[in-house]
Amino acid sequence: MTYCVAAVTGDGIVFASDSRTNAGVDQLGTFSKMTVIESPDDRVIVLLCAGNLASTQSVISLLKLRMKDETGEIDPKGILGLRSLYDVAALVGDTMREVVTRDGAALTQQNIDPGCTFLLGGQIKGKAQRLFLIYPQGNFIESSRDTNFFQIGETKYGKPIIDRVVRFETSLKDVAKCLLVSFNSTMRSNLSVGPPIDLLAYEKDTMRVTLRQRFTDNDAYFSEIGKYWSAGLRRIFAEAPDVPWN
Repeated sequence: MTYCVAAVTGDGIVFASDSRTNAGVDQLGTFSKMTVIESPDDRVIVLLCAGNLASTQSVISLLKLRMKDETGEIDPKGILGLRSLYDVAALVGDTMREVVTRDGAALTQQNIDPGCTFLLGGQIKGKAQRLFLIYPQGNFIESSRDTNFFQIGETKYGKPIIDRVVRFETSLKDVAKCLLVSFNSTMRSNLSVGPPIDLLAYEKDTMRVTLRQRFTDNDAYFSEIGKYWSAGLRRIFAEAPDVPWN
């Protein structure tokens, strides 16, 4: 299991993902779920993934392999050449279907789900920033001003705080802080989500990644914000009015 979330605001897009994978209670692995494809002054594309690790790695590998043609030039049909993030989302969906078609039957015979899910966001020069949720079937939806964040993986524990805090008008720094609290809440309730936590904030129209951080298990700030949030919840709970028993 994993947990990934991305939120788009008027100032940019914030992405966060954990790095834990497991093949059983006694076998844990660490793999980053965040892929950044950056062509300075032209585009920033961020992919977050959840689901079958082999499937997601195959999708990412094929996308990178096909960025350029045999001569080393950018392929206009690849992720660096397409001029619309909608087209990039369609390319990711097509590549997902290709991988699942190739490997799905063999995995299904072993009772292994080959499916995977992606969050895709970023900006191409001259176009608006966009954020997409790409389903295991390869189709996708786009965020809006009213629905400005998407989650994949283990979503339920970290959703309440985002629902209450994150709006399209929320600043990038507050969104980033909220997403880290969301991860803290998730990790307290589900051991299948764990560090390192990758956090990236893309500032609109910059066409480059300027804010990126990885939080390990012993990171001082990540530990501090978790303690601060827990203490704040206990304080607010104590201040809440008691039940008016009849």
